Amino acid sequence: MHLSALYLYPVKSCAGIAVDEWDVDALGFRYDRRWMVATPRGQFLTQRELPALARVKVRIAPPHLRVTAPGRPELITPLEPLGGRPIAVNVWRDAVRAIAPDHQADSWFSDYLGYEVIFAYMPEDVIREVDRHYAPDGGRTGFADGFPFLLIGEASLAHLNARLERPLPINRFRPNLVVSGSAPFGEDGWKRLRVGGIPMAVVKPCARCVVTTTDQETLERGKEPLRTLATFRKRGDAVLFGQNVVHYGVGRLATGMPVEIEA
Repeated sequence: MHLSALYLYPVKSCAGIAVDEWDVDALGFRYDRRWMVATPRGQFLTQRELPALARVKVRIAPPHLRVTAPGRPELITPLEPLGGRPIAVNVWRDAVRAIAPDHQADSWFSDYLGYEVIFAYMPEDVIREVDRHYAPDGGRTGFADGFPFLLIGEASLAHLNARLERPLPINRFRPNLVVSGSAPFGEDGWKRLRVGGIPMAVVKPCARCVVTTTDQETLERGKEPLRTLATFRKRGDAVLFGQNVVHYGVGRLATGMPVEIEA
């Protein structure tokens, strides 16, 4: 088995970036979900509430983050802000210290979304721990829903697509790590793995939401894949696809690297 694709999402719930190789730091992929939009009161916002975020495309061009969206001029903002107004934001049940470094970025996103928002950044010194109920050895993440990496097997998507009238692209599921050579849903049984010399733990199946039903180009929403997944991937009230992963080291990952299952 090997890594067949890598994706990072610098701004939570905006379009992802496919890369051939990328650095892994303490929070996951470097720059992954270090930014997000939130209400003025600090409540995080995603495609669940604002599907138009899917059409926001982001490019990392050090020392800048460059952001585009239909009908809007390009936003250029610092990639690693040195300061900003302190704010408190919430991601699910986590209260997180952040900064809002750029009033221009606040206005850019507010004008595009038609909804007053702030553009929040997580500084390097902020520690947001993962849920130790699922990851007893701990770990850190950025503004991700809960864990630093989402892993999906290519064969799992192929199995799902074989059940659908219209196959869906991988971007519906927003993985970080895509693995080739495993059996369909083989990742369900993995506990420990090593990729590029970095130890990792598979800690929790990913419960899927309405974002998976959103066409990332047209923003049209349907019933798939949740309707079909619910027929064979439902556990309690949750529909599961993909696995959340925590890492215990830093380094660099690249497509083609072997994925070694240790337990």
